[in-house]
Amino acid sequence: MSRRTRKRLLVAVVALGTFAAGVFVANSSWLYGAPGGSPVLLAHRGLAQGFDRTGLAGDTCTAARMLPPEHPYLENTIASMRAAFDLGAGAVELDIQPTTDGHFAVFHDWTVDCRTEGRGVTREHSLAELQALDIGHGYTADGGRSFPFRGKGVGLMPSLDQALEAFPERRFLLNVKSNDPVEGEMLARYLAALPSERRDLLAAYGGDRPIAVLRQRLPGFRSMSRASIKDCFVNYAALGWSGHMPESCRRSVLLVPANIAPWLWGWPHRFVARMQAVGTPVFLIGPWTGGFSEGIDDPAQIADLITDGYAGGIETDRIDRIGPALND
Repeated sequence: MSRRTRKRLLVAVVALGTFAAGVFVANSSWLYGAPGGSPVLLAHRGLAQGFDRTGLAGDTCTAARMLPPEHPYLENTIASMRAAFDLGAGAVELDIQPTTDGHFAVFHDWTVDCRTEGRGVTREHSLAELQALDIGHGYTADGGRSFPFRGKGVGLMPSLDQALEAFPERRFLLNVKSNDPVEGEMLARYLAALPSERRDLLAAYGGDRPIAVLRQRLPGFRSMSRASIKDCFVNYAALGWSGHMPESCRRSVLLVPANIAPWLWGWPHRFVARMQAVGTPVFLIGPWTGGFSEGIDDPAQIADLITDGYAGGIETDRIDRIGPALND
């Protein structure tokens, strides 16, 4: 190897090392430092009853596999939302279903058969029909021998209007339960009619097709789908080291699985700050294993992150455990 070749190689090595050091510094959460503040807790469906997740599928009737109750609240009700906020939630995730008379009902299931005494597809009912049902009818923790909430849930299914009226200054994440683009149109019209300051406290996620319509109709509204979050992660992995923010990451909502988070450029503090700068809140969720991702329900799972000063979001199915633990 000639002297000139060795010199060129040395220059290349030094340049590569300088570039790598620059990338490290630009994406070092440790050097960036904790921003201060405390995590924002996102309560999944408010304060809800737990259920056995063994072999969970998309059509599993979770009310029929309820765990022994530890509190008197049912998911997606005004009372469960209030309890979640009282326990420290900064936002609540709601499931919404369109009704035949042009409203949105706050209810998770595609059909009413599991949780109520009714029958049929949820969105094929009027709001009045849905609100006449007993949403506690189907809950059992002993295989159907007893139903501790039966008769206690009549009239407790709220409309989206009622939820927003009950908590006018609170944040909500709306979960669109279908992949119907018509629902995206309907939700866009609903949101556009709200005062801008109220709309800015809301965000939505759901099927690719309705969310694509929503993003087109209301480009400034925070929304996320499986397609948009995948596009955000892929493009951020490719270019995020430079500080470039992909368009799909802007004015969105990111639910970040705990086993993916450490691989994101600048995780946690710098990553969260970058997303916040483009109007995108970040919520850490449980590890992704190729199926369902759960919330963070055990304070021990996030103890090190909290000690390090994490001030992003955390989604939980057990706000009654996480909220008090973080407020101690």
